[in-house]
Parts: sequence; structure tokens; C-alpha cells
Amino acid sequence: MSLNNDEKAPLLDHLIELRNRLMISVLAILIGFLICYGFSEEIYLFLLRPLREVMGPNAKMIYTGLAEAFFTYMKVAFFAALFLALPVVLSQIWQFVAPGLYQHEKRAFLPFLILAPLLFFVGGGIAYAFVFPMAFKFFLSFANESIEAQLKLNEYLSLVITMIFAFGLAFELPVVLILLIKARILSVATLLSKRRYNIVLTFIVAAILTPPDPISQIMMAIPLLLLYEISIFIGRKVEHNRDLRENDPDSLSITEEL
Repeated sequence: MSLNNDEKAPLLDHLIELRNRLMISVLAILIGFLICYGFSEEIYLFLLRPLREVMGPNAKMIYTGLAEAFFTYMKVAFFAALFLALPVVLSQIWQFVAPGLYQHEKRAFLPFLILAPLLFFVGGGIAYAFVFPMAFKFFLSFANESIEAQLKLNEYLSLVITMIFAFGLAFELPVVLILLIKARILSVATLLSKRRYNIVLTFIVAAILTPPDPISQIMMAIPLLLLYEISIFIGRKVEHNRDLRENDPDSLSITEEL
């Protein structure tokens, strides 16, 4: 069945708006890339700092491909640009979705727009400040008189960037779970009943996302388990407030809902 003109117009408007939002997001990433590429060496030295804390201030990388250093700096600048442009990208997503929400839905979901990048940065920061020094010390402990550590530039930075993004994404767990509870797709009772399975799944995910060493796996798994429990605690509050509002709409204002 074909759409009539009245139905086509709103659809076309939404597609145009989606295109504009995507273009703004891509432009933000591009501008961030140009800025970050100008500081790519400083960003590289920043990412090298955890290794130098273990190997000493004179720790250096090697590269074996002629263009390896150039493309590695490009990669560093791109991923730094993603960090820099994340608030802009999330704001564009919100501006595209918000017009289709009721006022109370906007008030309910807006905090998560702020919480999502905050948790992402916290996760990346924990990886950089705590996980890297311990993991690098573990890896380098195998060096001896007959084994010398010569670290490749591309491999080291790929590991560091992957770990930062893995921890950042993992720390989005409370946002995802609470949104699912708000949407009635998930309940606190389900989270409680699946708690023992979550422990096993968490360590499996940590093993996949981190290097094959017990330190980094445990350092990711423990915060994820804590975030799961925090999600249950907040989820109870969400369900309690929702039940109060449904049973007695005047007993709870919408601004009190998390």
C-alpha cells in the first residue's frame, strides 16, 4: 500500500532531520579529529605515561613499517576525537528523539543523557589510572636477562585505546539496565533472579574485552558487578515511584522520578 502525500511529508521531514543530525555529528568528529591530530604527539605521550611509570621515563616504542607511526597518530587522533565529540553526538541523538516524547518522558530520560558520557569517561579513566599500571607491570614481569621487551608503537596504542573504550562501554551497564526497567522490558525481580548468572557472564565478558591476564580481567569484572548491584538499587526506586504514581497519581510528582 502506497503512502499518500500527507504521510510522505512527515516521513521526508524526519529523514531530512536525521540526515542533518548525522552531518552535525560527523562534522563534530571531523573537527575533533583535526584538533586532536594537531596534538597527536601530546596525546601519544599521555597514553604512554602508564607504561613509563613501570618501565621508567625513558621508555620508547619502536615501529617496523615505514608508515606505521603516521597511521598510528591518525588512529590516536580519531579515537581522541570520538571522546571529544561524544557530548555533541549524544545531544544530536537527543534532539532527534526528544520531539517525539511527552514532557514527562523527557524529564525521565534526560538525566541518562548526562549520565551516559559521564560513566563512559569514568570507565576510561579507571582503565588508564588503575588497570594499565598493574597490567603492564604483570606483562613486563616476564622480561629477564634473555628476554627484552621491545614494544611496537601500533600494538601498544591499539591495546590502550581498545581497553579505554572497553571499560567506557562496560560502565554504561547501569544506564542500559535502568532504561530497560523504565521501559518495562526488564524488572528488578529478573535482575535478582539472574544475579548468579550475571557473575559468570561478567567474568566471561571481562575476559573477552581485556588482555589475557587476571589483573585486568578482575579490575573490569569487579566494577561491573558493583554497577549491577547499583542498577538493582536504583531500579527498585524507579519501580517504587512508578507504582506510587499508578496507584495514586497525586502522591508523586513526575519530577521525583529518577
